[in-house]
Amino acid sequence: MDQKIKALYQKICDSKHCVALSGAGVSTLSGIRDFRGKNGLYQEFDASKIFDIDYFEHDPSYYYKTAGEFIYNADAYPASIVHTCLSELEKKGLIKAIITQNVDFLHQKGGALHVIEVHGSPAVHYCMRCSGIRVPFNQVVEIVKKGMFPVCPKCNRILKPAITFFGERLPLEAMREAESEASLCDLMLVLGTSLSVYPAAALPETALRHGASIVIVNNMPTSLDRYALMKFDELQPVFEGLHMLCAQ
Repeated sequence: MDQKIKALYQKICDSKHCVALSGAGVSTLSGIRDFRGKNGLYQEFDASKIFDIDYFEHDPSYYYKTAGEFIYNADAYPASIVHTCLSELEKKGLIKAIITQNVDFLHQKGGALHVIEVHGSPAVHYCMRCSGIRVPFNQVVEIVKKGMFPVCPKCNRILKPAITFFGERLPLEAMREAESEASLCDLMLVLGTSLSVYPAAALPETALRHGASIVIVNNMPTSLDRYALMKFDELQPVFEGLHMLCAQ
């Protein structure tokens, strides 16, 4: 096994408060395409429209047509070695929290308990006009699978997922908790994220300002590479190695 991976595992074991920050690159191992990678969704679809609140209000069907593949077809995507290994590390008390920019439930599917979803969640869908209208994810999935869109029973407006779109504020409680974890941690694993979407991308900066070390695992350069204690390019070999060490 790579000695660098052994050193990473030892660093995790020695830390008092280790947290992970995951981005879209983590989900690619489950078959979900990322956004900004070489074969990302933004190469095929208009990035300015998929998760843009103004465009959603103009044409909400575009979101469901483009995002349906990976958000409403969750059964097609299993938890990867990254998701399951992070869960194993959490169960051993080595990971205190998983902060994720993803909206695919794969950390939960992998068994993680303390998941902070800083970009919101499709767990519920709501009407932007009528207060009190909230529809759970499983009901929306059945509607989308039939090629239809979930609509408000009061005004017939297409429902919006509780995902944070561009132009909206991130969920306040989730961001408060994420910022608290970033301030408390002494080690942050930055996984599969280009660190280009703020304010979530500022969390490793917060960790660094409070004296923590960061470890970056990403297949593209990030703005914080020069500050990283360790840097890896590929997620799978790193987490296969961590899984083996965790099982010993």
